[in-house]
Amino acid sequence: MTNRRRAALVGVLAIWAGVPVWPAEPASKAAAEDAKPKVEIPADLQDKLKSLPPEKLEYLKSGKMLRFQRAPVMFDVFRNRTLPEIEAAIDAMMSVEAQQKFDASRDQPSIPLDTNSPAFNSWKVQRPQALNPKREPGPFSLNRYAEGWFAAIPTFANAPVALTPEDLIAGKVDVAIVGAPLDMGSGYRGAKGGPLALRKLGHTAAGNDMNTMVDPSAELNIVDYGDIAVDNMSSERTVHHVREMVRDIAKTGAIPFIIGGDHSLEYPDVAAMADVYGKGKIGVIHFDSHYDAGRGRAHLIDHGQPVWRVINEGHVPGKNYIQVGLRARSPDIETFNWMREQGFRYHTMVEVEKKGWPAVMEQALKEAREGTDKLFISFDVDVIDPAFMTGTGTPVPGGLTMREAVPMIRRLCAETNVVGFDLIEVDPLVDESNYVTALNSNAIMHACLTGIAMRKKGITEQNYLSPLATEHGQQR
Repeated sequence: MTNRRRAALVGVLAIWAGVPVWPAEPASKAAAEDAKPKVEIPADLQDKLKSLPPEKLEYLKSGKMLRFQRAPVMFDVFRNRTLPEIEAAIDAMMSVEAQQKFDASRDQPSIPLDTNSPAFNSWKVQRPQALNPKREPGPFSLNRYAEGWFAAIPTFANAPVALTPEDLIAGKVDVAIVGAPLDMGSGYRGAKGGPLALRKLGHTAAGNDMNTMVDPSAELNIVDYGDIAVDNMSSERTVHHVREMVRDIAKTGAIPFIIGGDHSLEYPDVAAMADVYGKGKIGVIHFDSHYDAGRGRAHLIDHGQPVWRVINEGHVPGKNYIQVGLRARSPDIETFNWMREQGFRYHTMVEVEKKGWPAVMEQALKEAREGTDKLFISFDVDVIDPAFMTGTGTPVPGGLTMREAVPMIRRLCAETNVVGFDLIEVDPLVDESNYVTALNSNAIMHACLTGIAMRKKGITEQNYLSPLATEHGQQR
């Protein structure tokens, strides 16, 4: 078929049936080769359509036409058209599908890099220690003043700085907070500003937690480990370096806290944990309004499918994946079934509506304590209702409140063995107040730091709250 003929058929389809020539559903849904039949041809059309060529009749039954129009609307159109007109419409749809697929004779699978460039790896080459002033290994403060609240240079949680694994080891660091300013895995730019936004309000992630009367900054050796280098022209190259850096942190015994950046980071973060602790040896609890297990996309690294990639590469078995807060307009039926087949344990906001948040929280906490003794938390800030998290690229109404999320994160980090944590999708460019998203994100991070500090102190009581903070102790 010539290009002109294809264009004519697509144009006929668009004008004649009011059918858009772009997919009405996510491309990954239509591309999934294992998609089950979704469409049953109405009885009154079966005689009319039975003389279609078998491959075109099968195309209708497969549900692939749902990319262009809902079945009832399409079949209403078919009732008023001749068989040749219907066949022309099917040809047009099949042509669009064929043109969207990879064709080795036409398409480049990737853009080649210039491996002869003398700056090929310049973006991630670290500064030689020989060029730095001599100092003993260990964390160091950037504060000019004796009072730590007035930092000369902002840091995560107002913590001292460490730059090398040797610093982490010498300082016996418990938690290393590192920025990962990657935002090329999303269609929305701005998440690379997340680490800076949280640093600017660093004091809001430090200090005493009134709920437990535990001060994580006093109990834990916490450092700001700087930012991981990002190749701003390639997320594919970047995620491999992120994986290396997160792995290097974990190998020292420190718990990596990765501040993003978009959710494509979950893939290298979790893969790094598997590198250190072994494939299948960790569990993941994933807070998000989106399931992030998209399949069949052209880009294998993006913020919509890190979960699928982690599962597909065997880093974490599906039975050790727990998802909380799902409420976006996906997954579809096939994906929910796929998640069940993998053994996922998911908790949607539909379940919260049915059972109430306390019941869902307790169930998720119970599941997080099962199956593995090592847990990674991946926290997409869009799991929180956009009333509290305006600064994120893909907000979805109807999410968790801060009063729901903070206690759960604190309990997870106190009642399980957390070996890693990421907080991602903070986009200060779309934060209407320019600080609330960072403020609340720091509160989430502080809740996890508090939980880890409680665990270090030996506080083992589930859902522990300080008697001093909960009761005034006066006679009534």
